[in-house]
Amino acid sequence: MYVFLGHLSLSDILLITNIVPKMLQVILEEGATIPLASCLMQFFINSVSVTAECFLLTVMSYDRYMAICNPLHYSSVMDARLCYTLAILCWFLGFMLSLIVTCMLCEIQLCGPNVIDHFYCEYGPLLELSCSDTSIVEIVGFVLAIPVIVFPFVFILLTYVYISLTILRIPSTNGKHKAFSTCSSHLAVVCVYYGTLIAKYIVPSRGKLQKINKVLSLLYTLVTPLFNPIIYSLRNQEIRAALRRCIWMVIGRQQF
Repeated sequence: MYVFLGHLSLSDILLITNIVPKMLQVILEEGATIPLASCLMQFFINSVSVTAECFLLTVMSYDRYMAICNPLHYSSVMDARLCYTLAILCWFLGFMLSLIVTCMLCEIQLCGPNVIDHFYCEYGPLLELSCSDTSIVEIVGFVLAIPVIVFPFVFILLTYVYISLTILRIPSTNGKHKAFSTCSSHLAVVCVYYGTLIAKYIVPSRGKLQKINKVLSLLYTLVTPLFNPIIYSLRNQEIRAALRRCIWMVIGRQQF
C-alpha cells in the first residue's frame, strides 16, 4: 500500500504544481495570458496526473481486496515487483491516453477572442474556442473516459462488495473494526474523487452551469490532493502520535 501511496502523492504534487501557480495569477490579476503551447502542456500534465490517479486508486482497491479477502496469499501475490509494475503501468496508461487527446486538440483550429472562462486550460473550454468541427475529438474524449473513469469505478465498487461480505463474516467485533479500518481511508478518497469526476462530466460546461463545473474542477484539482495526506496520515497511529507530541510541544512553549 505504501508503494501506491507514494505514487498517489506524486500524482497530487504534479497536479497542484501544474494548476495552482497560474490559478493564483488569474485570481490576483483578475485574468492572465498563457501561450497556446503552454496551455496545451498544462492540459497534458493535468490529464496525465488525473488519469494516473484514477488507475492508482483502482490498483489500491485490488491491494485492499487481496489483503482482506485473501490474506494468506497477499504476501506472495502483492510482492514488490508486482506493486512497482502496476504503478508504472498506471503512469504509462495515463501518459498514452492523455497524449492521444492532447494531439487531437493540437489539430483543431482556434478562432475568436481566445479567452478561456476558467482558471486553467481544460478540455471543455478549449473546445469552445474552436471554429472547426470538434465532434471527433468529443467522441474520442468520451470513449477514453470509459476506461479511465467508468471501468475503474465499477471495479472498485465490486472489490468493496467482496470486501464488505468478507468483513461481515468475521466473528469478532474487534476483527471487523480492524479489517474495515484498513480500507476506510481509501474508500473515503475514492468517494470524493470519483464522485467529483462523475458529477463534473455530467454537468454541462456551457451556460449557467459553467460555474458549477468550475467548482467541481476546483474540488478534484485542489481539495482532493489537500485531503489525501490528511485522510491517509490520520489513519496511521504513529503519525497521530507524532502529531499529538507536536501539539503538546507547541502548547508547552506558549505556556512558558
